[in-house]
Amino acid sequence: MRSLLAEPLTLPCGATLPNRLAKAAMTEGLADPAGRPTAELDRLYGIWSDGGAGLSLSGNIHIDRDHLERPGNVLIDREPDAETRALLERWAQAATRNGNHFWAQISHAGRQTQKIVNHHPKAPSAVKLGLPGGQFGQPVALSEEEILALIGRFATAARVCKETGFTGVQIHAAHGYLISQFLSPLANLRDDRWGGSLENRTRMLMFTINSVRTLVGPDFPVSVKLNSADFQRGGFAFEDGLQVARWLQDAGVDLIEISGGTYEQPRLMGVEGLEPAEEQNVAASTLAREAYFVDFANAMREHVCIPLMVTGGFRSRSAMEQAIKQGAADVIGLGRPLCYMPDGAKRLLGGMEMLPRKESELALFPPALQGLTRFKMLRAIDSFACQYWYYSQLYALGQTGRTAPDRTVFQAFREVEATHKTWMKARAKSQ
Repeated sequence: MRSLLAEPLTLPCGATLPNRLAKAAMTEGLADPAGRPTAELDRLYGIWSDGGAGLSLSGNIHIDRDHLERPGNVLIDREPDAETRALLERWAQAATRNGNHFWAQISHAGRQTQKIVNHHPKAPSAVKLGLPGGQFGQPVALSEEEILALIGRFATAARVCKETGFTGVQIHAAHGYLISQFLSPLANLRDDRWGGSLENRTRMLMFTINSVRTLVGPDFPVSVKLNSADFQRGGFAFEDGLQVARWLQDAGVDLIEISGGTYEQPRLMGVEGLEPAEEQNVAASTLAREAYFVDFANAMREHVCIPLMVTGGFRSRSAMEQAIKQGAADVIGLGRPLCYMPDGAKRLLGGMEMLPRKESELALFPPALQGLTRFKMLRAIDSFACQYWYYSQLYALGQTGRTAPDRTVFQAFREVEATHKTWMKARAKSQ
């Protein structure tokens, strides 16, 4: 019997995804110091294109060189020169060589810009990120003129991506990045038209969607990554997410990817944050089931008919098919498994039941010292170190075409930190 995962999906704009599996956006850190795509990115995304997913989403493509999420992000913050356009075209060609879609995830890190990139990043308000370790500086509130300029940059980046061969765009409004910061009543304390009520806090997102659509036209897929909730007391709540989803549907968005959490509460990574999570009317089954956001998507489906993509925790084909069958998801996003099994989508479509898990094997602290993670700083270090192991797999795929499954978390942590330092030195020389 043909799997539900193999069924095509036609989006409201008329574009068709060849199947229901997506390589979710994951930060790569493989751009050159000028923020341009490299041969490593071409190799990585060519491998993922061959891997069988009908849709591949890029990692963060940033619209401001002073507000990167990490060293090595791709950057489109101005009209690119001929050489940069050629590199973007080469990347898009590699990423679509198997007939799949390749969408650009367009983003601005806001206050989640690390100090090594910017000591005083711009944000909706001067509210510092509540993480220990001193990685993030004190932000400065954006002016009205700066907000409008950033909206224009989002639209310009989307147009450039369309012109260079990407087949769609995703506006990143989740995980605590800039637009998500505007949505959050904890991060957005403004008293002008960009803050206060939910309608005002959503204004930047809606203006961005309208500006992007104006430049890319009605037939080009425009999607949004949206938090179901921030999982923080007093933050962006599930009821807020429902209303924003309705507004996005009315604005003609083609797909919403349901996610959740921020750096302070990293629910998407399946770990607890620095404070107990605030559960936002989520059914208890979500915590025991493999897909983190299925119940949120089910509730959202009662209010909108727009296609939904759900990412986070999926490993078994039966759970993915069940989510589609019950209408909770139209597209299943796969992230971490495709770092160490890049052809995982093809295997699932071929009948494989379960993608392997690595999370239980990855910890910076050995079992005898796991009790140390009760301390906030050490828990944050342990969480980031685990994430760095996945980064190191992307490095290996981009550089050699093969994964490095035997690399330890400690080795990966050292590799990523060294790569960041090398990149920053090269960037400083080029400026």
